[in-house]
Amino acid sequence: MKKIASIFITLSLLALIAGAIFGALAGIQYVKPDFLKEVIAFNKMRPFHVSTVLGWIILCSTGGIYYYLTEVLKLKLFSKKLAAAHLILFILCAIAIYVSFFTGNMGGREYFAYAPIISVPILLGWMLFGVNYFKTVVKQVKSWPVYLWMWGTGIGFMIYHLGETNFWLIPYFRENFIKDFAVQWKSYGSLAGCWNMLVYGTAIFLMSKVKDDDNIGRGKKAFFFYFLGLFNLMLGWAHHTYIVPTQPWVRYLAYGVSMTEWIILISIIIDWKRSLSTEKKKLNDISYKFLMATDFWVFFNLFVALLISIPYINLFTHGTHITVAHSMGTTIGINTTILIASVFYIVNREHREVLNKFASIIKPGFWIFNVSLGIFLICLLMGGVEKSVWMYFTDEPSTFGQMQDKIQPYMYVFLAAGFGLLLGILMLAVPMLTCLTKKSK
Repeated sequence: MKKIASIFITLSLLALIAGAIFGALAGIQYVKPDFLKEVIAFNKMRPFHVSTVLGWIILCSTGGIYYYLTEVLKLKLFSKKLAAAHLILFILCAIAIYVSFFTGNMGGREYFAYAPIISVPILLGWMLFGVNYFKTVVKQVKSWPVYLWMWGTGIGFMIYHLGETNFWLIPYFRENFIKDFAVQWKSYGSLAGCWNMLVYGTAIFLMSKVKDDDNIGRGKKAFFFYFLGLFNLMLGWAHHTYIVPTQPWVRYLAYGVSMTEWIILISIIIDWKRSLSTEKKKLNDISYKFLMATDFWVFFNLFVALLISIPYINLFTHGTHITVAHSMGTTIGINTTILIASVFYIVNREHREVLNKFASIIKPGFWIFNVSLGIFLICLLMGGVEKSVWMYFTDEPSTFGQMQDKIQPYMYVFLAAGFGLLLGILMLAVPMLTCLTKKSK
């Protein structure tokens, strides 16, 4: 089983690198629209970037869960054949998605711009994962720590909401703009909650294992965080639909739910950091640093999320670079840092001697990654403010092109920071990939 988990994680790291490259190229195209226009235009480059980065999150979470269940928790997997079928399906789907983008046979929406038919085998893969997970855990674990509940919830809801993202194919939804719009944003918002369950469950698992204290996953605060996350998964999407004609109580509920995001996670991480011994920090030094980086980015994104969830502010920020900054901050600053910590924990456990040889690359890579991300997000926020001013507060009319020219300096720095992120990711991912190609001890 270790081999299948390792393949999932290896593919996820390749997806992280590829997604960063697509992102850097898309950044160039945003500044210089003619760049690679005849090869891969921006309207194709963006789906390549988004889908590949999403692949990184899904594959890494999945590989980590398989590894932790069998190698750390020492549970006997219900079926290795189901896990192998799951892996093969996801590989075939990844190939099909790229072929769909290259050939222009798309037709999907947002995160799922590829041909909608590809969603069928993806959904089947999640079903196989769900059967394998629950059959493994239900029979062997009587009192579940919170991370098992989070992983199970993420998998279960993912199956439903993946189906929901394709409701637009049904005429009842597609032929009514309000229904179509509301269901689209509802499903995508809930999907983000699903993979957050997988990722945040991984964060709590790592904290419990780095400290070697399973009480972290069994405390009242951890379970309160779980139910808060579940509440957000089911209802937090609604702040995306403030502009949809609906009952006022839906907007109020969405606003209230949005105000709760990440608060308890911050508290858990702070408590864990205070109680962690120096010896435990040194033993998992890199994982510890990335979990601490997660702590910082959670604070940053919480501040942005609280602001843009206020209906009046949301009116001016929705559709600007500020929304992109929130999305990027969550995807890179929180999800990616947690998952990098997860991979480093696994690699350190399996190949510590090999990993130590890369210390001179990994340590500067950590700082290049985080500093570049900070500059990257600040530029997006400043560009978003300029666009919002152009849309709502400019007395003299000006064209979209003039607005773009005004934010161009921010976008050049944003582009440079994007290449810094790519460099940082390479300095982190290449050592991990090198370790994963070695035979386990």
